[in-house]
Amino acid sequence: MKVVTVVGARPQFIKASPVSRAIATHNRQDRGPRMDEIIVHTGQHFDDVMSEVFFREMKIPEPAYNLGIGGLAHGAMTGRMLEALEAVLIDERPDVVLVYGDTNSTLAGALAAAKLRIRIAHVEAGLRSFNRSMPEEINRVLTDHAADLLFAPTDTAVRNLQREGLEGRGVHQVGDVMYDASRLFGELAERRSGALEQLGLVPGGYVLATIHRAENTDNSARLAAIFDGLGRIAGRFPVVVPLHPRTRAVLVPGASTSNIAAGVRILDPVGFLDMVKLERHAAIIATDSGGVQKEAYFYGVPCVTLRHETEWVELIEAGANRLAPPTGPDVVARALEDALGARGRGIGEPTLYGDGHAAEHIVRVLASSCERDEIRGS
Repeated sequence: MKVVTVVGARPQFIKASPVSRAIATHNRQDRGPRMDEIIVHTGQHFDDVMSEVFFREMKIPEPAYNLGIGGLAHGAMTGRMLEALEAVLIDERPDVVLVYGDTNSTLAGALAAAKLRIRIAHVEAGLRSFNRSMPEEINRVLTDHAADLLFAPTDTAVRNLQREGLEGRGVHQVGDVMYDASRLFGELAERRSGALEQLGLVPGGYVLATIHRAENTDNSARLAAIFDGLGRIAGRFPVVVPLHPRTRAVLVPGASTSNIAAGVRILDPVGFLDMVKLERHAAIIATDSGGVQKEAYFYGVPCVTLRHETEWVELIEAGANRLAPPTGPDVVARALEDALGARGRGIGEPTLYGDGHAAEHIVRVLASSCERDEIRGS
């Protein structure tokens, strides 16, 4: 069977890595239909530190196609991806299109496959923030309703799908592939990354922050509240911010960072292994990223989510994460202060996100679906 994998953004590279490894293992073991994976990179994240470095460090097979579509408004980006992906799928004629998460690349891959009547498998199905103003929420809902196989990471995700009438043998609770990736790469980052030494950081002695969502970057008041709040805690702990290109472009006129509070260190985006090392040893992680919330949990680091809601509600319920809507610097600073000294579960302890073998479960379902003719091919 032929599988076309569509990726385009940092979180998708992380999620795809264990699945690509599991496909390779499945083929070596020769226990079912052979899977030929063709990776298509849409180009949504297009510079080296947001894209190519992940393929190198995670040893993901090189993309067969790089569409080079990024840096556009949502409609233009999704539309151009849809057109380009349709051409790829017509040429390749895959048995299934595998999409990840909730980006424009996810939706474009699902729509292109649906219109060509090619089966769709969605990894990370069933997540809901219940905030339709988020582009990601629209992407994930539409993708779930187009998909044939829905790989849900949690009980909550399965219940969300059931409430929307999506249930039956197409829904599979497999755990979270990001947990797989954390188990695969955490120790590797420990051995290979020199990020802490290069930045002069002490384990447990700094705050790590990541800011990139449009709801924060496109709202000057929210963005100011976040950085002012970070500045207030920077007197106790240095704050390091690997700055997403979107955030740098809107932070201040001319993309200068000279007006950021002392103690807040702005970094260029870092590679995957360096980011894992920074996450593992932070005192707190402050983020608006969905994936980083979970990575904090996997590494036992308390997390403050700079949003009004999160799709990872079980982290809030478990006390591993807290919401801090960035309505003012006091709200942000107080949440960070409250999180200091807290600890969460780490790798090796019971987890909310499966057994660390989600990728293997996904590949087994794909193989068995093919054998039952749910996916055409052999």
